[in-house]
Amino acid sequence: MTKQALSFSRTDSAKFFKTLNKRVNDYFKENNIKRTGNWKLYSKAIFMFALLITPPVLVLTIDLPWYAQVLCMILTGIGMAGVGMNVMHDANHGSFSSKKWVNKLMGSSIYILAGNDYNWKVQHNVLHHTYTNIQGHDEDIDAGRIIRFSKHTKWLRIHKYQKYYAFFLYGLLTANWAITTDFIQTYQYLKRKLAYGKLPHPATQWTKLIIGKIVYYSIWVVLPISVGFTWWQVLIGFIVMHYTAGIILSVIFQLAHVMPNTEMPLPDENGNIKNTWAIHQLFTTSNFSPKSWLAEFYTGGLNRQVEHHLFANISHVHYSKIAKIVKETAKEFSLPYNEYKSFWQAVAEHYNQLKVLGRKPNMA
Repeated sequence: MTKQALSFSRTDSAKFFKTLNKRVNDYFKENNIKRTGNWKLYSKAIFMFALLITPPVLVLTIDLPWYAQVLCMILTGIGMAGVGMNVMHDANHGSFSSKKWVNKLMGSSIYILAGNDYNWKVQHNVLHHTYTNIQGHDEDIDAGRIIRFSKHTKWLRIHKYQKYYAFFLYGLLTANWAITTDFIQTYQYLKRKLAYGKLPHPATQWTKLIIGKIVYYSIWVVLPISVGFTWWQVLIGFIVMHYTAGIILSVIFQLAHVMPNTEMPLPDENGNIKNTWAIHQLFTTSNFSPKSWLAEFYTGGLNRQVEHHLFANISHVHYSKIAKIVKETAKEFSLPYNEYKSFWQAVAEHYNQLKVLGRKPNMA
């Protein structure tokens, strides 16, 4: 079935985004700094890659006790998520560097994280950033039948219990990328002729996808078996690594959009969205832990999703500086600026939202 074409309102009589965009641009001009990454981002990238690579190297080269091996694979999962949020994410938005080849190289780190750059750019840059929280268009709020993230999703009896099992299922995110999701998405996106930039030739995309998976499994499965680990030891390590990365990434994603203070608007019968694109982002996105250095450092600025959704072409290392501009401008125009003071407060509110969405809707 062809999805309904959507159109955002072009009416913003108060000129919110024009004003905000000018103020943010002035910030960069006045301080004579680039909107892309800087030495802080590049040094952090080295740290995240080290966190990803060092633990498995230790496992492969040193005779460690089993509990140390498990700990190393947990650290590898933390490194996977760290590279994804700090390096791959900025790069595939074109904000890691001002040089395209650097962005392409760093964006390719998604291949060692079990993903595919074409699929990710379509799902994230095109669908999620354009149609944020719109049922049937933003795949980030589509968890199939098992989890109900939107009040517009059909309610099933199992959803009464999602408050208990959802967090456990979050850990399967990157494992699904590795096994099934990429193949399904490539088939669907090519069929719908979706792309972020130039549409790749189908044969080229399928070849890149298959070669990427061969390289991925060669690194994370074949190599450890070849040096003497049993298949079940490799399987346990693979699961521990992916479950750690998956639950980190999933929780961070959900705290931005599946919250009590974020809306999930629907278009009218003609496919029109009530607000302009920029104002729509304010209503559908939320921040957490704005004063936490650790949250800012590790999540790659994804604790400031409001700023990220409005200025995805700006590296996350600048979000803490432009956040004040965004917050004050939103207040000036009487628009929402959704924010939770701490990570755990946001997690608790997400849990409450899962409970609310798990209840059977009232009969009309």
